[in-house]
Amino acid sequence: MADREEEDLQMAIRMSMQQHSPPEPKRSKPRDAVAGAVSGLPEESPEAKSRRMQRELMAAAAEKRMMAMAATSTATVNKSDLPTATAAGKGGKGGGDVVMTEEKGKAVRSEGGSERLMSKELSAEEANELFALVFGSEVSKGILAQWCNQGIRFSSDPETSMGLVQHEGGPCGVLAAIQAFALKYILFFRNELKDALFMPQNRVLRGSSSKSQSVPSNVFSSLTEDLKVSALVRSMSEILFMCGNNERAVVATLSILGSDIQHSENLSRDEVIAKALEGLSIESGLDLQKVLRIETYTSQATALKRLEAMIPSFQSRMGALLFLISALLSRGLDLVQADRDDPSLPLVTAPFGHASQEIVNLLLCGQAVPNVFDGRMDLGGGMFLKGISQCVEVGFLTLLESLNFCKVGQYLKCPKWPIWVVGSESHYTVLFALDTSVQNENELEERESQIRKAFDAQDQSGGGGFISVEGFHQVLRETNIKLPQEKLEHLCGTGFIVWSEFWQVILDLDKSLGGLKDSSGLMGKKVFYLYHFNGIAKSDLNGGQLNFRGETPLQRPRLTKLRVSVPPRWTPEEYMADVPVSSSSAATESSGKDTEVSKPEPSQHAPLVDCIRTRWPRAVCSWSGDPPSIV
Repeated sequence: MADREEEDLQMAIRMSMQQHSPPEPKRSKPRDAVAGAVSGLPEESPEAKSRRMQRELMAAAAEKRMMAMAATSTATVNKSDLPTATAAGKGGKGGGDVVMTEEKGKAVRSEGGSERLMSKELSAEEANELFALVFGSEVSKGILAQWCNQGIRFSSDPETSMGLVQHEGGPCGVLAAIQAFALKYILFFRNELKDALFMPQNRVLRGSSSKSQSVPSNVFSSLTEDLKVSALVRSMSEILFMCGNNERAVVATLSILGSDIQHSENLSRDEVIAKALEGLSIESGLDLQKVLRIETYTSQATALKRLEAMIPSFQSRMGALLFLISALLSRGLDLVQADRDDPSLPLVTAPFGHASQEIVNLLLCGQAVPNVFDGRMDLGGGMFLKGISQCVEVGFLTLLESLNFCKVGQYLKCPKWPIWVVGSESHYTVLFALDTSVQNENELEERESQIRKAFDAQDQSGGGGFISVEGFHQVLRETNIKLPQEKLEHLCGTGFIVWSEFWQVILDLDKSLGGLKDSSGLMGKKVFYLYHFNGIAKSDLNGGQLNFRGETPLQRPRLTKLRVSVPPRWTPEEYMADVPVSSSSAATESSGKDTEVSKPEPSQHAPLVDCIRTRWPRAVCSWSGDPPSIV
């Protein structure tokens, strides 16, 4: 009898150690139930009682191992089973997915086909760390209100229906970055978006070349709501996977909204969400912990499905904050802090609650670095300032560069697609072109880029535009420029070389010596169109438009079309001075001649023009109606 019991026990232990899904373990009955199950039986001997207790303890240990094995198989996924996740538009394939989920510290497994679901809520320590990283310890209620009352919604105005509308100050950096990626899909992946709407199984878009693509100017007039949402979902997915090093995307959700939001008989879906969010305020890490749930995806296809289902949540007043949290957690809080030059400062800046450059860079390039120059700057003594490390899909321009406060590198200035987030002192907007050829460099621009890149590599001033004499000689060697001795002595006379003076010398230097002297005066000339979108809802004063009742100006975002002409000379003033002006007498004398050049339309100026000139240094801009606003 004892041998049979020992054999059964060994078999149970062997079964518990198997790799495949174990059978439901047989549980020992409680002692009192065993002892009193059959009345009238003689009391068991001390030896039998000892054997029974030992058997029960060993069976309990085996059962514990079986349960631990099951939990481990849920949380562990073989790397060979995972697809290679890539950012949207880069050829990633949607395969099996891993969604990591935890409810109150317990792993929950839900299998459907090749998907495994795992989710989690933040611990108190994680929630406090996240809140402190974003807002710091002394954030005002006003700033918190700004970030808790901004959804991710497209404008209802027909003329700006492609744009995300902003009602609160602060989260504009998040909205502008999403807007830039959404425009990439709306403008240059429109056919693929339409196909995806009809063929959901092909949800992940393939990469596309950015060369020689042009979009008709009426592209925005026929946008459907489904197409805009599809572009938004793919933009969010691409950004999150980029932050997760193309390996994962973390999606932050609110537990109080549930997993699938539906409208009721009396309330619309938006009203259902608004009612659920009534009274919700985020003023501490504890508040975040109470309502935040985290889902981690390694498959792009499943992440797209989940983001699409969650669009109502992102459209709610908590949407911008939820997406920022998703991006931060996709990157990982430790890596975010490692990216930064000063991790002690909050990401949302005081006193107005604006998104920092670190937030914008995280959403544009996947790393929360604080600077916009290429690579990193060596300060000596093992200290570095971190900038942009690789080419990006959409770029960044800033008014601060025109004021010589910083230097935007070529990675952000010349992105893959002609779309740029534009930064001012207090706001972020978006600039874009419908034709990718605006990025094509002519002979002058190509040479300028080559020389400027070599010059910037020697610039240790943080974008100040000057280098040392030693660095200058290195630039001359790398770019094969042979300056006459008197020019060389003149430039080096002060002990440092300023870019603007050096460039003027290059323009006057013969091509045989590495310069760009152009006897025709036409090299470098180009004309193209740019569009500027400011998502913040303002009164539209253009032409004194009123609403349909004629009471107040329309409150809507602004979309402005700009004509950009890049003259062939160094400065617009020099170009204007060299252009012959037509007159009646001159016209009579030159009748029949085609050599006369008409004076171009007068240029217009606004702070946005200064931003554009950091990308096209000699640009002359004009537009109709009110000046474009970057504030």
